[in-house]
Amino acid sequence: MGREIKNLKKRNAAERRFKIFGVASTAFALAFLAILFVAIFSKASGAFWRTEIALEINQNEDYRQAIKDGLRQRFPEAKTIAEINSLYQLVSKASNLEAKEQSGKQQIWISASSKSDMFFKHQNSSALNENQLLWLSDLKEKNEIRKVVNWKFFEFADSREPEIAGVGAGLVGSFLVMLIFLIFAFPIAVMCAFYLEEFAPKNRLTDIIEISINNLAAIPSIIYGLLGLTVYLQFMHLPRSSSLVGGMTLFMLVLPVIIIATRNTIRSIPSSIRDAGAALGASQMQVMLHHLLPLSMPGIMTGTILAVSRALGETAPLLMIGMVAFIADIPQGFTDPTTVLPVQIYLWSDSPEIGFMEKTSAAILLLLTFLILFNLVAIILRKKFEKKW
Repeated sequence: MGREIKNLKKRNAAERRFKIFGVASTAFALAFLAILFVAIFSKASGAFWRTEIALEINQNEDYRQAIKDGLRQRFPEAKTIAEINSLYQLVSKASNLEAKEQSGKQQIWISASSKSDMFFKHQNSSALNENQLLWLSDLKEKNEIRKVVNWKFFEFADSREPEIAGVGAGLVGSFLVMLIFLIFAFPIAVMCAFYLEEFAPKNRLTDIIEISINNLAAIPSIIYGLLGLTVYLQFMHLPRSSSLVGGMTLFMLVLPVIIIATRNTIRSIPSSIRDAGAALGASQMQVMLHHLLPLSMPGIMTGTILAVSRALGETAPLLMIGMVAFIADIPQGFTDPTTVLPVQIYLWSDSPEIGFMEKTSAAILLLLTFLILFNLVAIILRKKFEKKW
């Protein structure tokens, strides 16, 4: 009796330790996730705002020259060529376009350069000389600066200048690539899954096909990039860096994922439904179209959304087909050169300018937001339409 009580106490103590370790592990994971999001958000928040400088100019057809004249009039102490060039570096190189939009006004608001923007946002003066610091401090004292929402971050494509670089091309390119691989992958994967599960004879050939599909789902994604480079670019001569090639490359990546998810959903449907349809005189095709397909659709949609989430985060296969190119214009079609958000993040993270640091963090935040939303939709669909057999 005493030994049994002693063993019971040991089991209870082991259970308590397991619970403590489980709670500690969960708390550690949540704390790490919170730290990650706080770190990303703290660096990314500045990208959604930009600094504008007030400037009085004389309106003429050459807005770039009018801005230069206005800067020299505002700071007449700039005399030498070096000082004048430093003065021009206070404003964005795209400020002439903003001046054109405010045609007819004597005082206009134009975007500050990345160096000036970092100074006003984060008091970062590492890239500024003494004269620039004095001029910017004077603008701040006289309330000739303001912060506005940086809609250009979403509207503009990539640029060599951090203050006008945006994710517009990456957002549009990601949507076009997603559209392409869904058009190819969804119907092919669903038909393949239903054929293998309901119609294909169970023999050595189908066993090899099933093993091959499972192996394809585990292959490193860069292998698909090499395959896309060989087939689509070198053999079929499709346009390089286009969303068409990117979508068709990712189509090969997500195809086995959707097939496996669809087959698992079909297997979860009780065989009594098939037997009932056959007893009523329905053919195997009718049972599939009228019963199995509708019942498996929630699981198919969940698997598809998770496959989309994986594909949107891929970078390696797209680098292999040339989507690492610098894209300065938003794509207008499936054959135009484009980029996607993960590749845009990769390019910006390698840029030495400090202004690209917050742009990189903001793009990461956008990508994480999209991935979380996709996974949330998948969970909601699974909970809403899940059937208990």
